[in-house]
Amino acid sequence: MSRNRLTTDRLVLTPATLGDLTDLLTLWKNEDFTRHIMGRALSEEEIWFRLLRDLGHWAARGHGNWSVRLRDGGDYVGSVGVFDYRRDLDPPFDAPELGWGVAPAFQGRGYAAEALTAVLGWADRVLGAPRTVCMIAPENLASLKLAARVGYRAYATAIYKDHSVQLFERPCAGA
Repeated sequence: MSRNRLTTDRLVLTPATLGDLTDLLTLWKNEDFTRHIMGRALSEEEIWFRLLRDLGHWAARGHGNWSVRLRDGGDYVGSVGVFDYRRDLDPPFDAPELGWGVAPAFQGRGYAAEALTAVLGWADRVLGAPRTVCMIAPENLASLKLAARVGYRAYATAIYKDHSVQLFERPCAGA
């Protein structure tokens, strides 16, 4: 999967591996991180299943979550991914979904934008989809701002797992 390794000035992004489990346990048990994503910290079992899902997603679809680490020192920053989760949404997603999350200790430093920009470039080059989509909780102001910064625009509101979410789309660069 070396062709799926992405590097930026400050970051290295690699497809999720079993070796990421310890970092994922720390991240997903942090309520400051999960507040806008799940609304609660996750159990070790749930985190393990998320990792297995990520590994399987890469095997089945050729894309999924990248682990984001600092180039200098290798600290785990978070993840950015391209998904096909078949979410129960109305309107349904009909394009690759992007998602991202940065550990609270690394927020506010531009890492999310840097990693997301790298993954969007990869998606535009490799997937050939005319657009990508994402969903964001309306109270997640940081993600709303980042989505706009990288070119996402709102197109619908939906209910996902009993919560209102805003749906966004971004055309493929050059489309």
